[in-house]
Amino acid sequence: MEILSTIFGGGLGPLFLVGFLGIALILGTLPFLINSKPDPLDKLKQSVRADAAAATAGGGLRPQNPNTKKLERFSSFLQPQDAEELGEMRQKLMRAGYRSKEAVMIFHFAQFALGLGLLAVGLVYYLLVKSGPNATPTQMMMWVLGPGCVGYMAPKYWVTKRQQERQEQITQGFPDSLDMMLVCVEAGQSMDQAIIRVSREIRASYPALADEFEIVSQQIKAGKDKANVLNEMAERCGVQDVSSFVTVLVQSQSFGTSIAEALRVYAGEMRDKRVMRAEEKANKLPTKMTLATMTLTVPPLLIILVAPSVVGITALGQ
Repeated sequence: MEILSTIFGGGLGPLFLVGFLGIALILGTLPFLINSKPDPLDKLKQSVRADAAAATAGGGLRPQNPNTKKLERFSSFLQPQDAEELGEMRQKLMRAGYRSKEAVMIFHFAQFALGLGLLAVGLVYYLLVKSGPNATPTQMMMWVLGPGCVGYMAPKYWVTKRQQERQEQITQGFPDSLDMMLVCVEAGQSMDQAIIRVSREIRASYPALADEFEIVSQQIKAGKDKANVLNEMAERCGVQDVSSFVTVLVQSQSFGTSIAEALRVYAGEMRDKRVMRAEEKANKLPTKMTLATMTLTVPPLLIILVAPSVVGITALGQ
């Protein structure tokens, strides 16, 4: 006690007190430092390495769906073996909005499944309802093969219709997107930032075009060449306006001209072209309405004009 009173009572008391608090702080925080959570960056690196190892072991670039693995067993049967035909089919599905790696296999699987399924339904319906002594081979082919052909052609019709609707949506929204892009570039943003902003703004009105711009921005962020990315966008869209726009941007980048000026000129041309398309549809409307007008107007008019004369002549004859 005398030693403690001497230490804390003398001039060294505050110094010993600070040292004691420092040792207590170190001993108190040491367990937390030992049990600290790993760095998120290290966890991300470990997960990336694990995914890469799993992909290498599985023979692919990414983990695959079990259903997709089942389809891959029949890949030689579910997709064309000709590289050119396979590329055309993949491009058509991509323009329809189906960009997955397994889109071609799923498309052909849907064709065969619907064809065989509706063929079986037609056969059952014919055997239970239409078959009999008066049934003819023509009726049998119509009720059995007809549903099968419809089921086989239904996916192709769906993809074609989806492609046309998507291209029409891109064509309608492209002038507005160019105007917004021009505003962003003139406000001081780069072309990459303008593409990202435009993709966010037009998503509510034109989701297909927004998806294409978002893909472009992600590929540019990944480090791909901008000219190749834009050319791939033109191939995915399959729209002449987008192909011309890509050509303008690539030439502007190659020759070092102002992108804002090129966008201003091309956006004006796209607006004029949209007005011309609207005028073309308006000029076609009277021609399309002529047949309906004649069908719905001429017979009632003839009845109104000719009916009294027919009634009068009939009365005189009697």
